[in-house]
Amino acid sequence: MAQLDTPLQLSAVLKPKIWGRKDLAPLFTAPVSPGSQNSPADPRSPGQELIGEVWITDDASRFLNGPVARLTLAEASRTYGPELHGSRWKDHRFPILAKYIFTSDWLSVQVHPGDDYARVHDPGSLGKYEMWYIVGADRRADILLGLKPGVDKDALKAAFEKGTSKNLLNRFHPKTGEAIFVPPGTVHALGPGLVLFEAEENSDLTYRLDDFGRLGLDGKPRPLHLEKGLEVTRVDLPALRDLPRVAFRSPFGLRRFVLASRYFAVEELTVQRIASFEGRKDRAEVLSVLEGEGRVETDAGWLAYCTGETWLIPPGVSRYRLVPGEKTRLLKFYVPDLDKDFRRPLARRGVKAAKVQKLVFD
Repeated sequence: MAQLDTPLQLSAVLKPKIWGRKDLAPLFTAPVSPGSQNSPADPRSPGQELIGEVWITDDASRFLNGPVARLTLAEASRTYGPELHGSRWKDHRFPILAKYIFTSDWLSVQVHPGDDYARVHDPGSLGKYEMWYIVGADRRADILLGLKPGVDKDALKAAFEKGTSKNLLNRFHPKTGEAIFVPPGTVHALGPGLVLFEAEENSDLTYRLDDFGRLGLDGKPRPLHLEKGLEVTRVDLPALRDLPRVAFRSPFGLRRFVLASRYFAVEELTVQRIASFEGRKDRAEVLSVLEGEGRVETDAGWLAYCTGETWLIPPGVSRYRLVPGEKTRLLKFYVPDLDKDFRRPLARRGVKAAKVQKLVFD
């Protein structure tokens, strides 16, 4: 097999949703990029459907360059395994599902199970730890996250039956740039007016608890999963939001440690000058461009990047550089070594242990 030693661009997959949008700004407004017409869907030409989610590391995402061009992420993962996603990850599937969510209405009230419950009750599925990074939120944008103090499962079940469940959840207006951690068992719902990035285990297992009587895209009521959902709901979980913003100046601009769990870590990079990075033999890193354009360079050559694009840096890339043509902001995500990638770097920079604990979730 050919060596994977160059940055690899991934196409995105559009997911129509009853609560989605036609306008996917500010991330996806450019013309269709060359070579992406054969992707499952292209967010640069969303058409007339309401698009709620743009999956950027979906199994069906296609590579647009390099030895894996035209292969889906699932196909390339099966074929190349550790050469694509690194030695730290043993499964044949890519470890992280990442997406952008665009809302014009409330999503359902829902909850996700953990891995152990999923294996027993939904064989073949993983549970779901997830995180949100708020890209944008208009004035009416609210999020429901976790149960109010004193709410038990009996009260929650009664509220679902009456359609009043929103009243029992913590409600807040998110801030742009805010990071939120959503472990299994956290009851939650996203409101209208949001654009957010979501990273999670490679799982789409969701137990819908309350959908407010709406009809799905097929004209039928969307199914609820009350029994399973109540079983996995944790009434004791705090709302893990408004996490500390820990960022440091660097030669290229700014590096922010957003949050990390054993399933994924997310950093935000603001690149104003050339940024040089060492590749990692044990993992792949994925770059999602929030804004800006420029070049990603290796010793073998360079490739242009722009807003809305997703680039996977495989373990075979020993070093790479980001050369911004204009100020660039991007999210970098990967499967971390929590001590090596977050705890120790933060401690060396003088961040107190109590603050680190609010960013690192074992």
